[in-house]
Amino acid sequence: MKHRKLTFDDHESSSLKFPVSILTDNITLTKNIGALFRLCDSLGIEHLYLAGNAAVSADTKLSKVSRFTERSVSHSIEQDALQTVNQLKINGYTIISLELTSHSTNIRDFDFAIAEKICLILGNESKGVNDDLLKASDHCVHIPMLGMNSSMNVICAASIAVFEITRNLPQLESW
Repeated sequence: MKHRKLTFDDHESSSLKFPVSILTDNITLTKNIGALFRLCDSLGIEHLYLAGNAAVSADTKLSKVSRFTERSVSHSIEQDALQTVNQLKINGYTIISLELTSHSTNIRDFDFAIAEKICLILGNESKGVNDDLLKASDHCVHIPMLGMNSSMNVICAASIAVFEITRNLPQLESW
């Protein structure tokens, strides 16, 4: 079999969206916010909530990292993350924090199909998800770590988590 590397022109975009949103809790690095926009675009995330001291600006660094997906990804800037979570709960979302806690579940063992709509909370680059948001979460999941560190870059972790969530949802099994 001969492989031919596909180009941007070979890509067929889709408007399919999973019933999954992401809420950031004080993610402050512009490159991480830009990468989140790109992740949301790539994996069909319905909305990105940027809460706290999110590094959001119209500068070229954000656009360069996001590859201009901040123009097409549905997003909002939220002043109060906890208030946003409470509203999402009212709207039927299951709130899942990506954080290693004393009672978090290995992401591979969590049944994401139990939720009709999911909001994944991602924490600050150095402090993680704050305690108030952890208390408001319906579930906490973690990515098992084999090395000496107990965490990884927020974008690496978000990519793993979103892929794991979306591949386990029944709504778009044909994807």
